[in-house]
Amino acid sequence: MDSVFILNSLLLGVGMAMDAFSVSMANALHEPDMSKRKMAGIAGVYAAFQYAMPMIGWICVHTVTEKFTAFQKFIPWIALALLLYIGGKMLVEALKERKAKEEDMVRPSLTLKALLVQGIATSIDALSVGFTIAGYTAGLANMAGLIIAVVTFVICCIGLFIGRKAGKHLSWKASVLGGCILIGIGIEIFLKGIL
Repeated sequence: MDSVFILNSLLLGVGMAMDAFSVSMANALHEPDMSKRKMAGIAGVYAAFQYAMPMIGWICVHTVTEKFTAFQKFIPWIALALLLYIGGKMLVEALKERKAKEEDMVRPSLTLKALLVQGIATSIDALSVGFTIAGYTAGLANMAGLIIAVVTFVICCIGLFIGRKAGKHLSWKASVLGGCILIGIGIEIFLKGIL
């Protein structure tokens, strides 16, 4: 393992973590009173998906490349549908919240189901990273995946802290912003995947 491998893995991790960073920030904007333990759990879920997806891609390249290539064209559509659903739901909740009295309002917190859907949506395009690391041995692919996961965890924690800080000042507007961010990420992944 040399410095070029580590640098490439770090840069891959930063690039792949940007969607998860934005979604983390959106979640914290929506739920500004989120505990640090929950924040670590959210970042951990995103990191786990960012580790798993390139590894699944690597396995596909080494086993069922033909089938994976056929599936790859659906990745942008899946990410778009998932993020439009989650972002739209967040927008609807924000508009309901706006109508409610501020002191009577209780924001629903992020559920495990929603978190897992977000994890898949923000990392599904990382399946194609399996092609990037296809030349690696299993050990090196695993090490690259771990580096990507650590980078993702750190970047998501930063996004969560930024979102939490801003969310406390923005009230229901934070949920609108968060929903718009999720929808925007879905559209960006979709356009990047089809162009």
